[in-house]
Amino acid sequence: MTTGSTEKVNGARALIKCLEEEGVDTIFGYPGGQIIPFYNELYDSNLRHILVRHEQAAAHAADGYARATGKTGVCVSTSGPGATNLVTGIATAYMDSVPIVALTGQVPRFLIGNDAFQEADITGITQPITKHNYLVQDTNELPRIVKEAFHIASTGRPGPVLIDLPKDVQNEEIDFYYPDKVELRGYKPTYKGNSQQIKRAAEEIANSSMPIIYAGGGVISSNASAELVELAETINAPVTTTLMGIGSIPTEHPLYVGMLGMHGTKYANYAVQESDLIIAVGARFDDRVTGKLESFAPNARVIHIDVDPAEISKNVKVHIPIVGDAKQVLKSLNKYIQRCNSGAWIEKINKWKKEYPLTYRQESQDGVMPQFVIEQISEACEDAIIVTEVGQHQMWAAQFFKYKKPRTFLTSGGLGTMGYGFPAAIGAQVGRPDKTVINIAGDGSFQMNSQELATAVQNDIPVVSVILNNGYLGMVRQWQELFYNRRYSYTFIKGSVDFVKLAEAYGALGLRAEKPSEVRPAIEEAVKSGRPAVVEVIVECEANVYPMVPAGAAINEILGPEEHANTRHGMPDLRTATTDRVLDLEEH
Repeated sequence: MTTGSTEKVNGARALIKCLEEEGVDTIFGYPGGQIIPFYNELYDSNLRHILVRHEQAAAHAADGYARATGKTGVCVSTSGPGATNLVTGIATAYMDSVPIVALTGQVPRFLIGNDAFQEADITGITQPITKHNYLVQDTNELPRIVKEAFHIASTGRPGPVLIDLPKDVQNEEIDFYYPDKVELRGYKPTYKGNSQQIKRAAEEIANSSMPIIYAGGGVISSNASAELVELAETINAPVTTTLMGIGSIPTEHPLYVGMLGMHGTKYANYAVQESDLIIAVGARFDDRVTGKLESFAPNARVIHIDVDPAEISKNVKVHIPIVGDAKQVLKSLNKYIQRCNSGAWIEKINKWKKEYPLTYRQESQDGVMPQFVIEQISEACEDAIIVTEVGQHQMWAAQFFKYKKPRTFLTSGGLGTMGYGFPAAIGAQVGRPDKTVINIAGDGSFQMNSQELATAVQNDIPVVSVILNNGYLGMVRQWQELFYNRRYSYTFIKGSVDFVKLAEAYGALGLRAEKPSEVRPAIEEAVKSGRPAVVEVIVECEANVYPMVPAGAAINEILGPEEHANTRHGMPDLRTATTDRVLDLEEH
């Protein structure tokens, strides 16, 4: 079956028409020799093209666009180095299950395999980090391939798909058609969920007295936040989220206990460890969440709801697996559930919340406390989309910003990609022009893609980047402090750039805050300007992210600021701790 009448067009024009059929309105890219035919056709197209300054930024921008809108993002590059520059962004999207379609130019078909100029086997390179990829060998197959690519990227567990386009394929003429449906025999995602398993889960929940809901990015991908909150409120169970699941339940909801894992709240980690039932929804039990696997939730039975069957029992034994889309499964589950006998459990958790709140030192010797900056952003821009780079600032943004809705916290979770935030924020702002978009960055991460200031200025994209400048590669420095006797090996970067002048050099607004009283006015000025802006805040150089579970420890073996103070006076020496147990904290 096809849609519309056929017409004679070349492959490049056919590709444009396919993108239009898929409802694509914006693509992010960078031209080059082997993709020129596509760009030639793009010149007369109604598609919006955002010219980035580095192909990695194109992939991250497509990713940010996808996360903020729920649509599939599109990026494009030329062959060889252009294509390989997309790899980090593609891997980032793959790890976080983000739907993007990457289009890459390739040398003509007769030159493939001859080590031609700017040739790279990009389908081979990206095979492990794409959901699927294609090398187009027959131009007549191009419309079908594009249809399949968008279907695969956006359905089931979302992810990136790459289409490699030889130059002669782009030039060759075909009778254009566009399929109206996709038939892939080996790809049939399960959405509904087994009804018997759902009933078993409801029974398990009814028999639980200490349940906890563990929500991941799959809740946001499937737009299941309302169903998640309904489940939590009906059974009166606490909710903890992964980094990727932040925003799936409002931060200030009384049942929310914060993020769990390495930098999760103490009360979330304690609750998971003492629970008798974990209801995991769209989460994959990764190492940053579980800590030492043998010690993870020793008394809990596990219900795991996930659209990807490969994730179930991959890391943690699951007692009731339910393969299906989070939204559909939760809708069905909510029809059967009833309130748990969890009143004493909630009281205990609320007691932990009071005893172990997220807190930080208010004073600073040489700058503003970074957590204070996040709080000021939260108060000044409460409805903003927050995007982060990777490092300490990322964890502070997860801990101290008050999120109200899904798709308002965008970050590189699985791959932990420095340089992700700024181009992703550009993509998010393009996709959601009605929202204020704030990129929270470190001085290390921002420099990895700071050239995209030119992209933002040229296209009038008013992203505000707030740089927490501590003069270090902060997260690595923190580990060096705690576990390597403060041997700060090549993590000191203070004075490497004047961010205000850098912003101004690109034509953006540049502001600096060095005192707490200057932070809020600078943020408000940047947002009100309606321009691309950089706010550099000089922060405490040795502030650490707490709580912290050291690698290899159980998630209730938590370091806090008290231990930080002791290490600065030479005791205890954390390097002597075993990987099995590191400074057990308060008895609880």
